[in-house]
Amino acid sequence: MTQRVASVSRTTRETDIRCTLSLDGQGEARVNTGLGFLDHMLTALAKHGRLNLELRAEGDLCVDDHHTVEDCALVLGEALEKALGDKAGVARFGHAYVPLDEALARAVVDLSGRPWPVVNLGLRRDRLGDVSCENLTHFMNSLALSGHFTLHVDLLRGDNDHHRVEAAFKAL
Repeated sequence: MTQRVASVSRTTRETDIRCTLSLDGQGEARVNTGLGFLDHMLTALAKHGRLNLELRAEGDLCVDDHHTVEDCALVLGEALEKALGDKAGVARFGHAYVPLDEALARAVVDLSGRPWPVVNLGLRRDRLGDVSCENLTHFMNSLALSGHFTLHVDLLRGDNDHHRVEAAFKAL
C-alpha cells in the first residue's frame, strides 16, 4: 500500500504555516497554531480520525484569529487532498454521528472532487477561548473548499458551545 502522507506549507504576509499529514496514523497530533482552542480542536480531529498531524502556524494574532484559522484550514485541506492521491481504495462517502455530553453532531463527507461545504453549528457565543466562533465555521468551509470535497456538518442538539464544536470536529 502506498503511504498516504503529504506535507504542505503556506506563507503569506499574515501567516506562515507548515503541515504534515498521514492518513494512516494512530491519531497523534503535534499542533501549535498560537490559538489554544484551535489546537484543541485539531488534536481532537486527528485523534478521532486516526490521522497523524503535525501543524505549526505563526500568524498575525495581534490583529485577530481570522488569518491563522483560515490558513490552517487551507493548508490542512490541501494536505488531505494530496495525501488521498488518486483515491484508489478509498470509500467515496463517509459519515459519523458523535455525542459529547448533551451535544450531538453529524458530519457527512463526499470525496467527489466537488467542493461544497454546508456547516450549521448554531453557535451562540462570540468566542470559544481565543477563537471567534464565526471562524470555526469558516475553518470547516475553507477545509472543504481547499480539500475539494463536499462536507455537511450539522449540530443536531446541544446547549454548550464548546461541546457542540468539539462534537463537530470529532465527527469530521
